[in-house]
Amino acid sequence: MAQGFLTTHVLDTAKGLPAAGIKIALYAVSGNSHRKIAEAVTNDDGRTDTPILPSDQFKTGTYELIFFAGDYLRASGQAGAEPLFLDQVPIRFGMSEDTHYHVPLLLSPHGMSTYRGS
Repeated sequence: MAQGFLTTHVLDTAKGLPAAGIKIALYAVSGNSHRKIAEAVTNDDGRTDTPILPSDQFKTGTYELIFFAGDYLRASGQAGAEPLFLDQVPIRFGMSEDTHYHVPLLLSPHGMSTYRGS
C-alpha cells in the first residue's frame, strides 16, 4: 500500500498572504504525454482541502502542476497589462520515493519560485 502523497499551497508574496481561489491542475507526465489526474482550488489558507494526489492514487514518476495564477492576479487587482508576465505557471517535478511530497508556489505578479517542502 502506498504511503506517499502530494500536497501544495500558494503564497502571494506581494501581499504576504495565502492565495485563495487559485485553480490547480495535476498531470502525470510520460515523455511528451500529459494526462490530467486531479484538479483543485486553493482555500483561504492557500492550500487544497485534501492532498492533490492522495495515498491511494500515489505512484512515483514525473508530474506537472499547473497553477492558474493569472485568474487570481486579475481578481486581486495585481494583473497589470495583458498579456500577463505570469498566467499559467507550470512546475514539472519527479517523485522517486513513496513518501510525502510538498510542492508550493510562491507567487507575485512578476516572479515565482518553488521548492520541495515538508
